[in-house]
Amino acid sequence: MRYWTLVTISIVAIGAGWPGQAQQTLTVVRDSGGVSALPYYEDLNLGHHAGSRIPSQPSAPIPPLAPSNPQNDSLALPVRSQLLTPGRVEPRALRVPGMKPLFLIGDDDASRAWLTRMLPKLRALHATGLVVNVDSADALAALRDQVPGLALAPVSGDDLARRLKLQHYPVLITATGIEP
Repeated sequence: MRYWTLVTISIVAIGAGWPGQAQQTLTVVRDSGGVSALPYYEDLNLGHHAGSRIPSQPSAPIPPLAPSNPQNDSLALPVRSQLLTPGRVEPRALRVPGMKPLFLIGDDDASRAWLTRMLPKLRALHATGLVVNVDSADALAALRDQVPGLALAPVSGDDLARRLKLQHYPVLITATGIEP
């Protein structure tokens, strides 16, 4: 099996060209919107799977979210996370010391009800919100109006879903666990 993997990688490398040859331009086939969520979950310090933790390293501080700007928001929208849907999340423990709390929501009734119920806790934690499914700047603004004082960013959550083996939101993710 490894032999065929090596052969496949070699063929891909040859097809991609060697250093010094003219570089080919890549074409984006699909863009699900939003901005990279990487700065918000690098603190998770996970490989591609939640079970494969890589050794801890000091993490860079999470950059603050830019103030809401309808022009910037409309460039990032719509955001659709293909791997995440509204639904029940099973609580479980995490051990990620130093991770800043974040929560995942969408523009749906379940997320709005969850925000109302969780708002005091989210504020106390100074949690950052990632809106993983939202179609318009107006919908994003309505969510922001529901949680004054908390930062919300339109971000695809697919990579985070893979890393944490999540399928549903709304969810709060802290250094010690995942909770619905």
